[in-house]
Amino acid sequence: TSFSLPQHKPQYNKMKFIGTALLALAAGASAFAPVSPAHGVDSALHASAPGMGRMTAPPGAQNPVTQQIARSGNSHPQSAAVWDKSNPVLVQGGSLKTWSFPTAAVERVQVVMKTEGRPLDANLELWQGPDNTPYKMRVYVEDGAQRSFNCVIETPRGPNTVSIRNTANMEFPLVAGVVAAEVRNRESPMAGAVTQPRTIQGGALRTYPFDPNVESVRIVLMTDGRPLNSRIELLQGPNNIKQVMELYTEDGMDRPYIAIIETPGSGNVVRIVNTATMEFPLVCQAEPFLVTDLGGSAEAVMGGSGPGFNPW
Repeated sequence: TSFSLPQHKPQYNKMKFIGTALLALAAGASAFAPVSPAHGVDSALHASAPGMGRMTAPPGAQNPVTQQIARSGNSHPQSAAVWDKSNPVLVQGGSLKTWSFPTAAVERVQVVMKTEGRPLDANLELWQGPDNTPYKMRVYVEDGAQRSFNCVIETPRGPNTVSIRNTANMEFPLVAGVVAAEVRNRESPMAGAVTQPRTIQGGALRTYPFDPNVESVRIVLMTDGRPLNSRIELLQGPNNIKQVMELYTEDGMDRPYIAIIETPGSGNVVRIVNTATMEFPLVCQAEPFLVTDLGGSAEAVMGGSGPGFNPW
């Protein structure tokens, strides 16, 4: 007698369909599961803002090019000390960098800027609160390595923010450093100087020639509390401008202009122009700061009231 095995095809096909459906659901669910980034991968989506849960290196600390530019060129010892204390930052052409000082204990900051030998063109501003800019300056230097920029900005009644915008093209980066300066006393910045201050009326100008052995000059501009508008130029030869600073401060007594201008070579003349109207005179002082011996001596004699004279 012949017999046949029972047929189970419908049940087998049903189980096969259920298994395929479960696999499809699992694959679809995995598409919505969070994917953790690979170790060391950093992208615009996974990157955190500085100080928001991710430790970031200080700007310029890992950049050997920035360190090389900051320590190159013709810088006197006072500027070199500021570069060592500050953390140099590379500011590309067309970009902006800021340094914030949220505490009111910082009443004075020192700003230094230089390049690797290319022109330096930047805007320097002090921000104090929203839409309040009590200090503005436009800086141009023909050779940022031979004549680095060095000035002091008074920052009373914090918090304050210092901004530097490189207004040059992309091919002209600069290196900048901002460091809190020590306030030793509250005397006038013109106290203890050798030369007498001169008054420049609105619309007038005054020139100061210097000998070839003067390596740098200290400039101080003040008012009696009125706004200060001025243009400071360094000339070397007829109509040969090496450095220009266009300055505005809302209070020339509370925030005077104090700067060190490097004057290598011979035939250096500092020209100070009061660009304000006649109602806003200013008081200026320009004297040698670093004087060298043309006979070959490597020792430098600081200008002012002695070897330990503090320019600020």
